[in-house]
Amino acid sequence: MATVSIITPVYNDFPGLRATIDSLEALSTDVDWEYTVVDNGSTDGTRERARDYLADRFDGTVLLEDGIQSSYAARNAGVRRSDGDVVAFVDADVTVSEGWLDDALETFRATEADYMGCNVELATPDDPSVAARYDDHSGFPIERYLEHHRFAPTCCLFVRREVFADVGLFDPRLTSGGDKEFGNRVDEAGYDLHFAADVTATHPARESLRALVAKDRRVGRGLCQLQRYYPNRYGPTGVPPRPSGVKRPDPDLEARERLPFGALETALTGVRGIGYLGEYIFGEHLVGERTREPNDRGIPDLEPA
Repeated sequence: MATVSIITPVYNDFPGLRATIDSLEALSTDVDWEYTVVDNGSTDGTRERARDYLADRFDGTVLLEDGIQSSYAARNAGVRRSDGDVVAFVDADVTVSEGWLDDALETFRATEADYMGCNVELATPDDPSVAARYDDHSGFPIERYLEHHRFAPTCCLFVRREVFADVGLFDPRLTSGGDKEFGNRVDEAGYDLHFAADVTATHPARESLRALVAKDRRVGRGLCQLQRYYPNRYGPTGVPPRPSGVKRPDPDLEARERLPFGALETALTGVRGIGYLGEYIFGEHLVGERTREPNDRGIPDLEPA
């Protein structure tokens, strides 16, 4: 039976991490698994609180990756310091059911997948804001991401360790889009990508316009960075990629939702453009500063830290 390393990157979000740990504590499984939290330089005491909280619940390791401010650098540190045959990434604030790990590994084995994205559902409060309803509606169309863009988000992702040994780790230079770049690299190397429709994790919906704007601005920066570092794959900088339409609101929405959702979609597309432009103008000087000890592609290899 495969051993599993579950890795959670976190930055200034102990409440979200606590929810993740609570759900993992409730796992019902005979699988041999280990858990690693990688703090990405939190300034609010998350790392210390995580150590105390984990110590009272189950064995786990809390690492620090503060050399590079990047969730991908944090994930890389977790991969380097873990031993499982299969690596599972679960973001802080994502929760899973007690049968999640058994279900995931059964699907992983049955499909002979090398890289597997799980279904992710959005949880909204009892009286959700427009922002939360929009986020819930657009959600995580992971099956379409895999079908059309050949990647799955890292919020709930399973990867065989041998894949990292072959293609390298995540690119820590990227602010956003590292999950896409890594998935594309795995796909190009000929590995099998799979969507586990029946393996579900839960992610809280973003409840404010400010949270949606912060995310889309980060996404815009990542789009520019992907072009800067991988122009042959994503095109030259200066020409923002057109929206894919994968997360476009359903045209059959009720009338009361159609107008605000359409307006939000348009506004957030503009926010991504602002993020792209800011990275294009001001981000060039950061090239070479976002990674540490890269290989000739800028991708860290899987070697001990």
